[in-house]
Amino acid sequence: MVSRHRDLIWHICSDYSLSNAWQVEDAVQEVLCVLWRDFDQFSHLSSERTWIYRVASNTMISLKRRMNNQPQTPLDTTLHDSHTTPDENYNHLLQLIDNLAPQDRQIVRAHLDGFQNQEIAAITGLSLSTIGRRLAVAKTLLRNQYEKNR
Repeated sequence: MVSRHRDLIWHICSDYSLSNAWQVEDAVQEVLCVLWRDFDQFSHLSSERTWIYRVASNTMISLKRRMNNQPQTPLDTTLHDSHTTPDENYNHLLQLIDNLAPQDRQIVRAHLDGFQNQEIAAITGLSLSTIGRRLAVAKTLLRNQYEKNR
């Protein structure tokens, strides 16, 4: 199952704005450990892809929260990954998404990753109408913030 969804796991880990490649690799390992530990909780009521997305994105939210609560050292702030050079607009959008509340950030990222609202509802445990409403509000907020800061 992990082999079939390796690219999805990597994408989720790298999409959470980690600053360099070794952090992404560590995050992938963290997600794999959680998937292994929690596999017996996979009920097969949702697809493998939906379950993996939910586990990976929740793991990344927790990991980011732990990282944000730790003081940064000069080494942490000076390292950068020379392999990733997304353009400024993409970086700006990611920063705006990172400013959303954790659950709204999860919803927007899942939407951008191509999940349908019904799948996002399964991932988050929220109702379909709540997903639609939160996506609409987030899109408006992101559009306004993007235009304001452009």
